[in-house]
Amino acid sequence: MKDENVETMKSAGDALSVFTVVGTLIEMLPSIAAMFTIVWTGIRIYETDTVKGAVSKAAEWAKKIRRKDGE
Repeated sequence: MKDENVETMKSAGDALSVFTVVGTLIEMLPSIAAMFTIVWTGIRIYETDTVKGAVSKAAEWAKKIRRKDGE
């Protein structure tokens, strides 16, 4: 899939997420819609460079600890 298509789909998902929040707040949509929004927002946050960097640093730190324990 082309990068343009991926970004377009992400933007569409973000827009759907916003509408889901608004619908949930005015009690037009069920709680399942709110769960979709929470999951989607979590995925988008996880995809940020900041979180990816923190996760990779934590993984490197854990590997160092495991190496020391194995000595």
